[in-house]
Amino acid sequence: MIAHVVLFTPRADLDPAAQEALVASLERACSDIPQIRRVRVGRRRVLGYAYDTISPVHFEYAAILEFDSEADLHAYLQHPAHAEIGQRFTSSAAVAVAHDFEIVDAGGIRQLVNL
Repeated sequence: MIAHVVLFTPRADLDPAAQEALVASLERACSDIPQIRRVRVGRRRVLGYAYDTISPVHFEYAAILEFDSEADLHAYLQHPAHAEIGQRFTSSAAVAVAHDFEIVDAGGIRQLVNL
């Protein structure tokens, strides 16, 4: 499985209409792009542990999109609905990062890290 992980903090001056447009475009992408297996979106919680302080950048939100294969991720990235969310995401972000990961269940960890 491939996870497309996006960490994101919106611009402080992002107005409510732009926030709504961003959310609506993500909702459209999630409903219109059949290659997306699962989407999880969350808001950061700071719980007072040491790891809360080691990151040089604070991200307010996370979005994790899961795909069965790299081909499905490529189809998502090339879909017109992704073009819209990408444009809104870029214009709305104060700071952001996106990475793609091969993910496995716990039983596959050793194979993933070649142990």
